[in-house]
Amino acid sequence: MPPRSAAPALQTVPPVRRLRARQRFHVELIKPSHYDDDGYVIQWVKAWIPSNSLASLYGLALAARDARVLGPDLDIEVRAYDETNTVIPVQRIIRRIHRAGGRGLVGLVGVQSNQYPRALDLARAFRTAGVPVALGGFHVSGSLAMLPELQPELAAAMAAGITLFAGEAEGRFDELLRDAAAGRMAPLYNYLDDLPDMQGQTVPSLPPALARRYAPMPGTFDAGRGCPFLCSFCTIINVQGRKSRYRDPDAIEQLLRANLAHGIRHYFITDDNFARNRNWEPIFNRIAALRAELGVKFNFTIQVDTLCHTLPGFVEKARRAGVSRVFIGLESINPANLAAANKKQNKIANYREMLLAWQRQRVTTYCGYIIGFPDDTPAQIRADIATIQRELPLDILEFFCLTPLPGSADHQALYQAGAPLDPDLNRYDLEHVCTTHPQMSATQWQAIYREAWDLYYAPAHLETLMRRAACFGRNPKRIMEIALEFYGCFRFEGVHPLQGGFIRRKVRTQRRPGLPIVPWLQFYPRRITSFIGTYARLLSYAFGVWRRYRRVRRATRPGPDGQRVAYVDAAISG
Repeated sequence: MPPRSAAPALQTVPPVRRLRARQRFHVELIKPSHYDDDGYVIQWVKAWIPSNSLASLYGLALAARDARVLGPDLDIEVRAYDETNTVIPVQRIIRRIHRAGGRGLVGLVGVQSNQYPRALDLARAFRTAGVPVALGGFHVSGSLAMLPELQPELAAAMAAGITLFAGEAEGRFDELLRDAAAGRMAPLYNYLDDLPDMQGQTVPSLPPALARRYAPMPGTFDAGRGCPFLCSFCTIINVQGRKSRYRDPDAIEQLLRANLAHGIRHYFITDDNFARNRNWEPIFNRIAALRAELGVKFNFTIQVDTLCHTLPGFVEKARRAGVSRVFIGLESINPANLAAANKKQNKIANYREMLLAWQRQRVTTYCGYIIGFPDDTPAQIRADIATIQRELPLDILEFFCLTPLPGSADHQALYQAGAPLDPDLNRYDLEHVCTTHPQMSATQWQAIYREAWDLYYAPAHLETLMRRAACFGRNPKRIMEIALEFYGCFRFEGVHPLQGGFIRRKVRTQRRPGLPIVPWLQFYPRRITSFIGTYARLLSYAFGVWRRYRRVRRATRPGPDGQRVAYVDAAISG
């Protein structure tokens, strides 16, 4: 791993022009998207999931601005963009920094492996214009943390004059800004061995104008970082560590109060495992007290492990704090697969009781299921999905291909063994096959991944999910809506719902280098035809699901005696 001081080559900036008395330094923070199978940037009118990395860097940049870390005569202006819902104004950013005499920094933030090719293309456009660029995120950090030598794609970035940033930016961002302002940014800043304490750190923040580009308008923050478990496919434990580092309730309250002024009440808490945040109870208590004081129904999505319900009071206090959605990594119901992934904390015997604990609190459960473990075969996966449908009372099931992400132990082991790995990082998006499997060909693996979505979201099972929701006093309409979002995004837009949004947008000229730009006389008629066909099929499917929802509502409506028709199945009985 190259040290921070390696290679003295510094980024250059255009000649500084004579400026007005008060000078400006522009900080332009960009969270890149990635390319779809046709080479177009995945982008929506309204995206679903905000980037906490972008929010964290934006908060740090605002703090640097307010503290005037570049001196009293240099004003910092900060802008943030999420490419999943915004066309990045590359030329406008370049002109703005040039007008400021070259004083500025473009930051490509939170870059995951599948986003790295797009991030590199954006970075090269800025560097060609002489604009300083820094690039960080899980791909850079994970690769440097787990591999013995600098990878070619990282070396290519450095050769293009792009600064790489590994590790977390709290306590270090001011230094990066000062170096950029002085024109002396190093090729690499590596802080992987020095994880900052979270107490007293600047809280994440998104500008209201950007928050309005998500649906619903959300906030995002990490209440803590680090996870104690050793899942072999996970990159987080090798970047953020296995020790719990957490914010205090005062910081969370400050964030909630500040965002409420902008109408933000919905939050995604991005802790990889909130149940292992040592401060979970005082944070939940503070949020519950704040909801009561302000009369505001804040609601939250959190991520937890399958043992969370064994923590005394965890599920109940989560609901009182406003947790309405919870993501749980089941990963598999095959013990051999869990052992192969070093997922020893997952005890299949506990799955049902854990899910019922959340159902009793009327919390929607989202569960992740990974396809491609060593014991998986198409027939076994079909049987496992049928077992889940019959015996586990979960709501939304998200499927993923087992992906050897750079930064994970899986990737490290395959790399060291010289195993086949797809060279195109754009495909490392958890929905494409990127390596070989002992029992399935790549074609079989990809096919059963796609079939799994169709099996789980079969209309008959959607009706079962809605009936179960009604049995626990929940509105079955919400299950219908979420299922349409998740399955509809996969089936009709061909995009995993974690990259999803409302109304897909394709920009003709934003296509991956090496692929032709289609002439507008061909592109737009095709796009209009495709758009109409996609949403016609979606509406037809939605109408069929809506009819089943109406049937469930009629069946579960209280009768003249006020009693509901009883519903029970193997998953919720007992």
